Amino acid sequence: MWIKRVYAKKWVKIPYLIGLYSFAIYGAFLASVYVAMKFKLTQESGQLDVNNRYFQEMSDKYDLSFRVDSTFFVKKRFEVLDRIVLLNDYYPTNAKYILNAYKKTNDERIALKMLDAVDLRLRSDKNYLAALKELRGKKNDRREKVSALSAYEWMNVAEWKYFREALRKDKPYIDSAAKVAGVEARTIVAALVGEQVRLFNSRRERFKEYIAPLKSLSVGTMMSFGPTGIKENTAMKIERYLKDSTSAYYLGKEYEHLLDFDSLEVFQHAVHDTMSLRVKRLAQYKDHYYSFLYTALFIKQIKMQWERAGFPIDERPEIFASLFNLGYQKSKPKKNPGVGGSVFKVKDKEYTFGGVSFDFYYSGELADLFPYQKQKFTKPVIAPKPVKEAEEELEAEALPPANP
Repeated sequence: MWIKRVYAKKWVKIPYLIGLYSFAIYGAFLASVYVAMKFKLTQESGQLDVNNRYFQEMSDKYDLSFRVDSTFFVKKRFEVLDRIVLLNDYYPTNAKYILNAYKKTNDERIALKMLDAVDLRLRSDKNYLAALKELRGKKNDRREKVSALSAYEWMNVAEWKYFREALRKDKPYIDSAAKVAGVEARTIVAALVGEQVRLFNSRRERFKEYIAPLKSLSVGTMMSFGPTGIKENTAMKIERYLKDSTSAYYLGKEYEHLLDFDSLEVFQHAVHDTMSLRVKRLAQYKDHYYSFLYTALFIKQIKMQWERAGFPIDERPEIFASLFNLGYQKSKPKKNPGVGGSVFKVKDKEYTFGGVSFDFYYSGELADLFPYQKQKFTKPVIAPKPVKEAEEELEAEALPPANP
């Protein structure tokens, strides 16, 4: 038969057999794959990452701590920043990524995990590990030396605590005077701090007997009056310069009548009935509005004097305080003004009036009540004296809560 004769030829038979066996082998392969898949013989057994335990510990360490202690992230905030700065010295690219993520999320937990992750990969970098160990060592040293006291030693006396409470009570008067004069409230308080702190030692017994129990500000001596210790002669000059358009201290027409006397005004809480009307409104026990207003206007007059002379000191609250203590006669505009004033002791350590004012202003103390303003001096906001409103607010704070 012709088919057998053709198949018998080598050039036909050999390719045919190769194709046949190839299909057979392929078929057997497919069948074995099917069986292996059917009985899950192809799945890899897998293995744990060598760092698995570390990953779990990291998760437990931060996740649990953040859930249990809501203040934990605050404690870790500086650690995050310190470690990012350190990482930047060795791997700035990674430090940049972590810092950007932290800035966007504001989440210390994420940042700490990111830092731990990169530390894990840098375990072979001896230089980095040594620096990290040193950083942690310094942190532990700092922790052992941590103090609950203020870095400003004069703020650690008992009188400062009472003074803070007194300032809270006087906030309505200070804020009102600040608006009327167009002077930052914190700058006014800096001058007040200098005057009150210098009395901590010199009138310590009187403070304990009268001031501390009432949590009020000291209202001066027989020579200076009000919480800021303004002398009557200084008060007269402040009034006169408001109206003298030829003076270097002149503030403008909108200020001229701020301190005009009202013959109908009654000062029921003045220190003494025989005092002049001027002193009566400065030396009241409860209403300190005028004391703060005179202080604010003095500061602004000094600002104008120095500005007109070509030596602006708007950003120097310690200079304003020093000159407030020393008086107009010491205010001589120049390139490098000095900080100083009265010298006094608090707990046997000497301070100057201007130095204490500087400390307070930049300490952050009471920044919630008297915040830092970008513009220290603004236009005046003329308004009626807010004594009645302020006293009502203070009385309301003293009242017990109403029954539901």
